[in-house]
Amino acid sequence: MIVRLFAFLLTLLFAGAGAAGAAPVSRADRTAVLEAAADLLERRYVFPDRGRKLAARLRADARADRFRDAADRKAFANAVTDRLRALSGDGHLGLDHSDKVLGESVEAETSYTAAEMERWYGAHINHGFEQVARLDGNIGYLNLRVFAPPAMAGDVATAAMTLLAQSDALVIDLRRNGGGDGGLGRLIAGYLFDGEPRPMSGTYDRPSGKLTPASTPGWVPGRRLGPAKPVYILTSGKTFSAAEAFAYDLQALGRATVVGEPTGGGAHPFKYRRVHPHFVLWLAEARSVNPVTGSNWQGTGVKPDVAVPADRALEKALDIARERAAEVQPGGDSAAR
Repeated sequence: MIVRLFAFLLTLLFAGAGAAGAAPVSRADRTAVLEAAADLLERRYVFPDRGRKLAARLRADARADRFRDAADRKAFANAVTDRLRALSGDGHLGLDHSDKVLGESVEAETSYTAAEMERWYGAHINHGFEQVARLDGNIGYLNLRVFAPPAMAGDVATAAMTLLAQSDALVIDLRRNGGGDGGLGRLIAGYLFDGEPRPMSGTYDRPSGKLTPASTPGWVPGRRLGPAKPVYILTSGKTFSAAEAFAYDLQALGRATVVGEPTGGGAHPFKYRRVHPHFVLWLAEARSVNPVTGSNWQGTGVKPDVAVPADRALEKALDIARERAAEVQPGGDSAAR
């Protein structure tokens, strides 16, 4: 994927200490990796036609020994990743290396330990809740850097959203958010509506052909901002994956105004698939499907409603919020929506 949160996590997970990835790669190993990756792409990639084309290109690369100049495992993995992304435009597609031998079950090899989850999502980063503030004009501000699993961050989300519920408007800053667990996004979105669940992006899995829907929770602990107060979501090119889903879904529901730059464009959830004892493929086997638009943000990113450079997005959102507040008529109704 694009160099975002998950790329960082996978680097930590697969690369060992010291001379990680320095072992050379023989032609036989290169060929084995490319052939195995081609087979998986053909059988499991989210778009069958594109998967077949990608597979054909990798097999041609194997015959031509395209990556013969890769000095070691890391260089080979990086070169194949660059090739896959250039051919597909899919930031959730790539190859990584492991100094240790991977078992036959990649899912077991790549499951995160409690210590790893704490490292990436834990208390030392406040589970991603960088700042919760009340700005001039009674505008709430939430700077969220990562979407931690609700099991880790649900109580922090409840505390933050309860504090922000008294705001007349809310700004949610995702400009430096590379994604994480979409469940937290759905929980936070629940505070922006009434008690009726709202449809969010589900997941279509190509291998099983199953569509799994998703929605906001009908009940949330603490206080709600509710469905009427304006919400502004700040984005940049670094906003990715689950952070994009949050922005895209609330935009599609007409619940939030997106301010800033187009996001990174990663809407394909991926799996880790072993292709060699020392290499694993990040394989996009599914795609996000928004029930309102029938589509997603893959490749294009979430398009802002108000396009401004990312470093001006907060200033612009505050200007819009204050202008709208000035138009509010007695009784709480807005003269302009």
